[in-house]
Amino acid sequence: MAEVIAQEKQGGKQKKKMIRVDMTPMVDLGFLLITFFMFTTNFTKPNVMDLGLPGKDIHDPPIDIKVIKDKNQVTFILGKDNRVFYHQSNATDLNTGNLKETDFSGIKISKIISEAYKNAPNQENFTIIIKPTDEANYKNFVDMLDNIAIAKKERYGVTDIKPWETKIYKELVQ
Repeated sequence: MAEVIAQEKQGGKQKKKMIRVDMTPMVDLGFLLITFFMFTTNFTKPNVMDLGLPGKDIHDPPIDIKVIKDKNQVTFILGKDNRVFYHQSNATDLNTGNLKETDFSGIKISKIISEAYKNAPNQENFTIIIKPTDEANYKNFVDMLDNIAIAKKERYGVTDIKPWETKIYKELVQ
């Protein structure tokens, strides 16, 4: 509570009143308000994305690397400044003409995936390969996974960019 203390000034008839305010009730009220708002607030739940991870079955036969041919896959290279490159080539055939560039605007990536799927000789083995570079950001990776979900393809993989792809990528970026 506030209290008024009357003090007499020395050498005169005038009285000076000093006011002292006790802050204890104000602090109590502050803590009550903080507690009230903490209990009544709804905390946002984090948004999560479902990743289709393969099950661990020891009875699965080993995967033959040669099953996925060049035309049965499409490789996306995520670069810096929201740049996306894609190709359907191997180490000997890849050049600056084969490595094409696109972006995340609209549904371009979903269309590229759909066209590659239609042209695949063995559609049941069609695979999407994502290769982020060191300059790529996490948002682009999530956008890429969203585009795969839009294209309704469940067979995809994430791996490191190969040295022969890095060489062609750096030629196009510079």
